[in-house]
Amino acid sequence: MTQFVQVCEELKNNPKTWLITGVAGFIGSNLLETLLLLNQKVIGLDNFATGFQHNLDEVQSLVSEQQWKNFTFFEGDIRLLEDCQKVCATVDYVLHQAALGSVPRSIADPIMTNSANITGFLNMLVAARDANVKSFTYAASSSTYGDHPALPKVEENIGKPLSPYAVTKYVNELYADVFAKTYGFQTIGLRYFNVFGKRQNPNGAYAAVIPKWTSAMIQNQDVTINGDGETSRDFCYIKNAIQANILAATTENVEAKNQVYNVAVGDRTTLNDLFKAIREELNKNNVVYNKDAFYKDFRSGDVRHSQADISKAQKYLSYSPKHNIFSGINEAMPWYIAFNNKVS
Repeated sequence: MTQFVQVCEELKNNPKTWLITGVAGFIGSNLLETLLLLNQKVIGLDNFATGFQHNLDEVQSLVSEQQWKNFTFFEGDIRLLEDCQKVCATVDYVLHQAALGSVPRSIADPIMTNSANITGFLNMLVAARDANVKSFTYAASSSTYGDHPALPKVEENIGKPLSPYAVTKYVNELYADVFAKTYGFQTIGLRYFNVFGKRQNPNGAYAAVIPKWTSAMIQNQDVTINGDGETSRDFCYIKNAIQANILAATTENVEAKNQVYNVAVGDRTTLNDLFKAIREELNKNNVVYNKDAFYKDFRSGDVRHSQADISKAQKYLSYSPKHNIFSGINEAMPWYIAFNNKVS
């Protein structure tokens, strides 16, 4: 029995109360689904800036009526301290996922990104500290590695940020460290590497690459690759990220606290190979796409290559990712197809 399976069994037998910020978003709604299926009580906070009611509706359709009754939703904003205080008051574990993602979005509007990602994060830290929550786990980002050239990425070695978004996520880590040293409030940050899976929004200017390309192919539209296609990423399926969050939140290992961890697979996939993998998986699902990709200039603020060293998370959190890029796309594809058929 893996550590994660053991933790899930313990949670079923001894339910806790969890707070998920950004609960109507991609990662937040997947965490909600998993925790409700484990019979946990969940409080959710979202302002629907990037989250959707249909994500919550889908989760409701996947859990029992009794499990759904264990969920309490607050429409609110992490930029308001009183909203953060309200939702932190009675919880055991905080999973802070709310943020404005996207490098291009942060370049277009750095003030908005700063407000959500830094002011909002600080509000959550203060509210959680004052509520004496048992643990505080937050979404960090691989963008923190910036221009550091070494591969794979090791938590202790970072470079200079390449975007306003990266600055905000690094500041989160700095604030978390200061709160541990100043107030004794310890946290765990999870540096996500290109998480993907069901309920990831395929629409809009800042859509992530996998849902965006998949949606385009399903609709037989052109796919554009930024650069030469040899840019590479460590794509991480959503179930790996869920595992990391639950392990981080529940860990009793004192050495594991006040740390940041890479959440990824420890592998690299080029955009060219990703394009082929999505096309092949669609073909297996009877969606034929015969077009080749188009190429345009590299995108400002993008890192050329990204790959994680996950040994630290394996050592301290017993993190053990079960899905690679190909098994993740295989599992997620029926959802992408159904979603696109629904909205088309």
